[in-house]
Amino acid sequence: MDQKAFDSNVLIDQEEVLRPKMVTVEIAGKKYEVPEGITVIKALWYSGQEVIHGVGCLGGYCGACATYYRTKDDPKVRTCLACSTAVEDGMSFSMMAPFPARKATYQMAELKDPKQDLFNLYPEAPMCRNCNACTEACPQGIDVRDGVWKAVFGDFKSVSEMFMDCVMCGLCTPVCIADIAPNLVALYASRAQGAHFMEKPKRLQERIGEIEQGHYTKEWDRILGMNDQELKDVCAAIK
Repeated sequence: MDQKAFDSNVLIDQEEVLRPKMVTVEIAGKKYEVPEGITVIKALWYSGQEVIHGVGCLGGYCGACATYYRTKDDPKVRTCLACSTAVEDGMSFSMMAPFPARKATYQMAELKDPKQDLFNLYPEAPMCRNCNACTEACPQGIDVRDGVWKAVFGDFKSVSEMFMDCVMCGLCTPVCIADIAPNLVALYASRAQGAHFMEKPKRLQERIGEIEQGHYTKEWDRILGMNDQELKDVCAAIK
């Protein structure tokens, strides 16, 4: 074998190759070394933080891990979801505690005039100052300010479409100088749109009626009476 293969000058330090590049981050005012490229939530775990609350789907869908962060040499504090944002050197961050926004209580089916009732349930909604802070805070890129005004003017259909990607992280609420909870206003408008203003699918209504009339009671009782193996056999047969 060629002696050059054993030349110490060309040998690769495997441990060095496998060792991840580290970056310095600041978590709640204290500096830690964490692997480059991992998410904020993983950096919290890596640094030994006991993160129990504010952890949900870990995929950017539940909005549980709302986080404030600032990058190196940039004074502006930004917002993100800790599960879908990668750390970078010099980043400083902390997770947001649950914000005590007022959530209106209502029975959607009992509302007579949902568009007017918005002002009874969320009277602060028309007080929007157009500062656009809510839109800047949204990690989903939703034009929150425009959505609030569309709700105020009764365009619930547009609101429901605009907020389809809202994960209810609540980051838009603490930045609002008018004390509006835009995500809750949008949630109300979307629910009202579906319950009062959308045409109900004919087949869906028919199936609901069949269920209420007990057409499937016997079959449902049969399924509930099965043991684990019988359920597995039935599922395998369906597939």
